[in-house]
Amino acid sequence: MGLRDILRKKDDLYAGQPPEKETVDRLAAPEFAIFRSDTTTQERIYPPSVKSNDNLHLSAEEPASGSKPRRSLDVFRSGRSRSASESSQNSKRESGHRRLSQRLHLSRAAPQSSESVPDNLPEIIAPNDPQDKDGAESQWEKRATILASQNDRARSTSRPATPVSGDQARAVSTQEIDKDIQEAIRLHEEGDLEHSTRIFGRLADPQGANNPLSQVLYGLALRHGWGCAPNPEGAVKYLSAAASNSASIEQLALQAGMKKGGAAKGELVLAIFELANCFRHGWGIHKDPYAAKQYYETAANLGDTDAMNEIAWCYLEGFGCKKDKVCAPVTSMFP
Repeated sequence: MGLRDILRKKDDLYAGQPPEKETVDRLAAPEFAIFRSDTTTQERIYPPSVKSNDNLHLSAEEPASGSKPRRSLDVFRSGRSRSASESSQNSKRESGHRRLSQRLHLSRAAPQSSESVPDNLPEIIAPNDPQDKDGAESQWEKRATILASQNDRARSTSRPATPVSGDQARAVSTQEIDKDIQEAIRLHEEGDLEHSTRIFGRLADPQGANNPLSQVLYGLALRHGWGCAPNPEGAVKYLSAAASNSASIEQLALQAGMKKGGAAKGELVLAIFELANCFRHGWGIHKDPYAAKQYYETAANLGDTDAMNEIAWCYLEGFGCKKDKVCAPVTSMFP
């Protein structure tokens, strides 16, 4: 993803624009239909519910009135007894596996704690009005600010805290800073990575401009070695600073009753998503699947389409959580 794509995504997050149709089609899961037919009839087969262990076979629709039921070709035993026998055998095997795994302490449950995720992380309560999307979004943004604050406290144990003045915390950007960011992006696209990264570093300095967007971009430059020696630990430091600075601005917006967040929402979501990548891959920090899952899910519910794809992968593979192929957080993001 290019730097201009990152800026475009930040602007879309701030404006609350829905994802493009191509993105929805790319992330949406395919649908399959199973049919059974002969020369004269056709019926649709429905797979059993995942939450139900009683029905172990495909089930067909109820036959319409007047239609004849399909006869079984097994004349030695009925389908009912065969199903019951297989069900009892499967249940015995499953219970045997459970006893063996419990006896040997081979449980593979995902860890449910992390120093970067507070233990009392509030649950998201669905609004009474299904159309009240702003209410749910404000809850997710509050969760993002809590994650950013907890991550900052966890990182502060290994580095001295950087004092931030009230004026710096409230000023997201200025016209002069925006002009410098555009110049740095132009240099990056022309291949002058060293000069571009130097500008980002100056704007990201906590003792200087302390610009959250520049801190995200400078963190990416340090992580991937754009015009500088790779420094994954430094990347985590600046991405954490971007999340913390943006969270302080968004907390003021939420306290003022702004459900859609304040001026630093885009920077906050970008920082949360990139920190999730660090936790997932172990870039500059130890691998933390549980934290990665929580950060991905938060960014996804705040509109980041890349995070939607990643949280779907987490549920599919059981990364930082239990495997849940039925849960579809990606498709649920769209009306």
